[in-house]
Amino acid sequence: MKKMLMATAATALLAGTASADDVKLGILIGFTGPIESLATHMGAGAELAISEVNAAGGILDGTNVAGVRADTGCIDNGLSTSNAERLISAEGVSGLIGGDCSGVTGAILQNVAIPNGMVMISPSATSPALSTVEDQGLFFRTAPSDAREGQVMAEILMDRGFQSVALTYTNNDYGKGLADAFQAAYEAAGGSVTINAAHEDGKADYSAEVGALASAGGDILVVAGYLDQGGLGIINASLDSGAFEQFVLPGGMIGDSLPENVGPDLNGSFGQIAGAPGRGSETMAAFGEEHGFEGTSPYAPESYDAAALFMLAMEASGSSDPADYVGEILNVANAPGEEIYPGELAKALDILRAGGEIDYVGGSAVELIGGGESAGSYREIEVQDGANTTVRFR
Repeated sequence: MKKMLMATAATALLAGTASADDVKLGILIGFTGPIESLATHMGAGAELAISEVNAAGGILDGTNVAGVRADTGCIDNGLSTSNAERLISAEGVSGLIGGDCSGVTGAILQNVAIPNGMVMISPSATSPALSTVEDQGLFFRTAPSDAREGQVMAEILMDRGFQSVALTYTNNDYGKGLADAFQAAYEAAGGSVTINAAHEDGKADYSAEVGALASAGGDILVVAGYLDQGGLGIINASLDSGAFEQFVLPGGMIGDSLPENVGPDLNGSFGQIAGAPGRGSETMAAFGEEHGFEGTSPYAPESYDAAALFMLAMEASGSSDPADYVGEILNVANAPGEEIYPGELAKALDILRAGGEIDYVGGSAVELIGGGESAGSYREIEVQDGANTTVRFR
């Protein structure tokens, strides 16, 4: 563990040491709060892409790129917007990798990014509401919308023979959006939702919430929460009371800390997280092992990809000005062009400098549709022997 932490710190230092002449990218995610166990790997993923580009000579005729970290707290709008303002006004960033959780991402977009003409690429904000926000073409994401995840979750449950569920969600934009998308898809497929109830994060006792869920009944409990916060509390209270013994785990609940904190009683629970099979994922896994972080941890590949898209779009446009490069993001992300995977950013830059075209695939099989939405695929996860195990892709 000490070796991993030292390697991760070294990666952060390499990407984050900035000079006045550097192009800076803000890495604005929840290093504290309900998903902090994931943020370490997300930040390292973004910084690895930056380090890779710098090792290849940088962008825009040899300019170094620096990542500048800042915290959202995941659910703290005040902290998120103030840090976004600082990154733009004091640090002079040219793009924001983030936000992370959906509510703070919307707040940053509306209150800071749009007024400042700043581009955002989120690796993990998944609320369907972000698909229709008036973003002036400044917002993109490398993780797919919860509208798609709701459909996938419904398919998994029906395939596994679960005809009725109780449903609880964290009381914010992410939780509400996912809960509504899932219920619509599940009921359309013939399933029954016995209760759809919000829970608050940060409580010491969830026995009342679990009591209401148990009274409503259902074959299994869907927990659309956060693995380091209320979602964990709901699961522990359910197990302590015997209300539920098996759980459905959407993206905000997938991470190593959940099975570690719950223990063997979580075995047999299942869910899904954005992820793609094949070369990109395999390369990210190897990179993570080499550089001291988990390259396939939830949203780590998407973070690497967000950073890569910024730098490739800047190179393609010949500028780090958001107004200049924003129009190139969809171009470098999609066909036509030569497919580019993790570890091939130097190759991509050479192609762009020669006037060629690239199709950035990256670690998460990037394909941007519509106004910057990710088409996305999912890993179906089952907790086996105390670990999240991928059983198939959808």
